Parts: sequence; C-alpha cells; structure tokens
Amino acid sequence: MNESVQFEVSCALYWWGNSREVGSERFQTMPSLRHLTIDDYDAIIRLWKQAGLESVRLEGRDSRDAFAAQLAAGQKIIGLEEGSQLIGTVVVTHDTRKGWINRLVIHPEYQRRGHAAKLIAAAEQKLRAAGLQIFAVLIEADNNASRELFAREGYKSHDVVYMSKRDSGDI
Repeated sequence: MNESVQFEVSCALYWWGNSREVGSERFQTMPSLRHLTIDDYDAIIRLWKQAGLESVRLEGRDSRDAFAAQLAAGQKIIGLEEGSQLIGTVVVTHDTRKGWINRLVIHPEYQRRGHAAKLIAAAEQKLRAAGLQIFAVLIEADNNASRELFAREGYKSHDVVYMSKRDSGDI
C-alpha cells in the first residue's frame, strides 16, 4: 500500500508519521480538536514559545490571570492535539459584528500538514455558530506564509493601517 495514502477506519487512524503498532501495520491517531481552558495554560504558552510567537507578554496580556479573565469574557481557544501533545492553537474572539482569528500557531514539527487550515475551519465554525458572517485576521506584513495560508482559505487582503495605543509595553 502506498504510504502517502490516507484512509479512515472507525477509530480514526491514518497511515504515516510517528506511529504505533497495530498488528503488523503502523498507524497514528488523527489529531483532534478541543476547546482549551485555563488548565491548559502552561501547554499553550509552551507551544507559543516553541513556535516562535514573539508577541507573548507573560507579564501582561498573556499572564495566567489575564488569560483566565479573557476566557471568562468569552474568548475561545481551540487546540489541536495529537495524543496528549498540544500541536496547534487558535484564539477566537468577536466584537459582535466581526469574528477575529488570532494566534494561529502550529508546532514546527507539525507544520505543512493541513493542521492550520483545520484550525481556521474550526474557528470559522465557532464564529458562525455565534451568528457571525465576517471573519478577520491581522497578519504581520512580513509573514508571507500566513498571508498565503489565509489567501488559500479564501481571505482577501485589504489596504488598512493598523494603529494601537497601549498603556504599557506588557499588554
């Protein structure tokens, strides 16, 4: 059998990658999505650092307390796990008019396998369930990989200048 062929069986297994033995064949469970909670905080921060996310502010907006407050206010974080390892996250928020996809991160060892598109689809599904029909993302101008990913997923670029004012550098 061709090793690149994916197939589905009742226990959602696929052929390739880090694997486990089942009889004489090697299989791996498909990564699964779940909503993350404050209990996942350490794993989320670890993943963000492993993936090189430079905007993490542990003394400010990304502190455990700030993170818990954001979740309590309605922010959602969807995680992608392979086994017990968190390999991807996306933060989902909205302003009642427009849904925002933030901090889409995939562990470097799992990139270029369609996982980011899976998280984008999950975020859009969550936002549609909230009655939203517009989805937006802010991408740094030099992040071509993210720009190309979102373009492939149907997102259009707009000529907009992002400006912000911060009470401190930690937020």
